[in-house]
Amino acid sequence: MQLTYMQSLMQASDGIHKVTALAYSPSDKRLAVCTVDRIVTLFDENGEKRDKFSTKPADKGPKNYVVRAMAFSPDSSRLAIAQSDNIVFVYKLGLEWGDKKSICNKFLQSSPITALVWPMSRPNEVVYGLAEGKVKIGVLRSNKPATLYTTDSYVVAISPNTDGTGTVSAHLDGSIHRFIFAEAGGGAANTKIAHHPCVPYALAWGHNIVVAGNDSQVVFYDQDGGVERTFDYSNDPKCKEFSCAAFNPTGESVVVGNFDSFYTYTLNNRTETWDDVGVKSVPNLYTVTALAWKHDGSRLAVGALTGVLDQYDACIRRSRYKGKFEFTYVSLSQVIVKRLSNGTRIILKSLYGCEITKINIFQDRYVIGNTSETLLLGDLETLKLS
Repeated sequence: MQLTYMQSLMQASDGIHKVTALAYSPSDKRLAVCTVDRIVTLFDENGEKRDKFSTKPADKGPKNYVVRAMAFSPDSSRLAIAQSDNIVFVYKLGLEWGDKKSICNKFLQSSPITALVWPMSRPNEVVYGLAEGKVKIGVLRSNKPATLYTTDSYVVAISPNTDGTGTVSAHLDGSIHRFIFAEAGGGAANTKIAHHPCVPYALAWGHNIVVAGNDSQVVFYDQDGGVERTFDYSNDPKCKEFSCAAFNPTGESVVVGNFDSFYTYTLNNRTETWDDVGVKSVPNLYTVTALAWKHDGSRLAVGALTGVLDQYDACIRRSRYKGKFEFTYVSLSQVIVKRLSNGTRIILKSLYGCEITKINIFQDRYVIGNTSETLLLGDLETLKLS
């Protein structure tokens, strides 16, 4: 995985102006960012600033809250915002620029909201954590919250898995809890899977669960809490506290934020182990406070303590096909096929995580991708996939 700097969407301020939340829409047409000024700024797919709006306090009065997290709905039309003044707002943004914005749901709690996600398989439910240790679900249709599970420790972070069928939460006491949503014939299940040796501020769930904090270690757990791989940087004076983490959409690469840098790891499909592919050092970046991947896996947004927001191009490799098409391998199992004449794109993705070994295009329209076990078919005119 190569991460190449593209552009700065927001410049650094003279002092602390922390980027507190980042979110890409699943349609990849919007990037939402919020800093300590509590204003949500929206960028388009080209990084142009297109809109902004001020968030609202839970009660009328001074704005003395912080936006803790944001997440788009699976259809990209709504944006959930978690605030430290004990409330989650859900804004209806529409799908087009210029659509009227309105608050369509709100979930008032008795404790500050500390983390929030919107799982891809739950179009009408947001999952959020509270300072009192509870993890709750906000049901949009009824506008009522329900408790998924209760702990006695502050919720530090929450992450969904790549298909949105479960979430994992990290707590101040080091405990890691996994929750799987109910399937047909079975019930929902919450399990404490691990106890991390430090406060697990950085948490993400892809092919495995990655956890990191202030002990200079990055640990990969399996979904049952077994340790898959540990990277120890305690002898590296440049490694400070790990602050946040984000997997790419296929769950095969992960970025973990640190001070003036971020660390990248990729899954080696042949050995089924994680490899450290390098540290991206950025002088004067200060602490990385928020990370977000574009849903096609081609971009990474990095927000930091000074208010800077940088965008990186992400790919394993690029190639041209007959001078008419460009293949961008964003992971071993996902390739973006772009027609160079008009920019139309289709995303070939192996749902089984198989490596795409070969791609052909017939009649300048039909895309066929080969994996070791399957065939992937796509139509560049209708943009439909098999």
